[in-house]
Amino acid sequence: MAPKKPTIVLVHGAFADGNGFTAIVRRLVTDGYPVIAAPNPLRGLSSDAEQLKALLNSIEGPIVLVGHSYGGAVISTAATGNPEVKALVYLAAFVPETGESVQELVEKFPGSTVGESLKPVPLPGGQVDLYINPRVFHPHFAGDLPADEAALFAIMQRPSTGAALGEPAAGPQAWHTIPSYNLISGADRIIPPAAQEFMAQRSGAKVQVVDGASHLVFVSHPDLAVDLIQKAASENA
Repeated sequence: MAPKKPTIVLVHGAFADGNGFTAIVRRLVTDGYPVIAAPNPLRGLSSDAEQLKALLNSIEGPIVLVGHSYGGAVISTAATGNPEVKALVYLAAFVPETGESVQELVEKFPGSTVGESLKPVPLPGGQVDLYINPRVFHPHFAGDLPADEAALFAIMQRPSTGAALGEPAAGPQAWHTIPSYNLISGADRIIPPAAQEFMAQRSGAKVQVVDGASHLVFVSHPDLAVDLIQKAASENA
């Protein structure tokens, strides 16, 4: 009897939502995988991770956990201590060590345009929501997508609080004990490829680099993303 296929849990990052996973979900479901596109509140790293942890605890059987961008930081915390999470897949994602923030990692290497791309919206209580300015969303965030498709993603983006991006990762990070896989976007203007490669090497991940790919590599190259997710599933069954 063939082993049960793991549930694939997809976690979007900042300035995005679950719609970006549409092509990935279609192929995974066609191939017989249970799939959940988890909502990511983008309010604070610890609280976002706690919400994901609760969702993971409700799933029966093995899990392959997938994160894009800031979602990588969320899965790195949420998976810790869950024996059902068999693999972590990072899609152009942050892979922090304890005490590191997304903001710190994005500034570690030159080449990111994120600082100049942000459009702040002040919130009550002194907090701020951050969006990618739609005027630069295409060249800075989604450069290898058609302009009309990038415009749709700019419209549908969800903001992150400034606090979430600046909050250090707390507690042990799951990549120390769970096998990890990284899809690196070779022309990323949000997380510089050098930063992605540094984090992947540090975590001992299996790596695939997609030359010319933007930060939305999983949208422009969904088949490569699915292939890596299925590789993670099959190698850790």
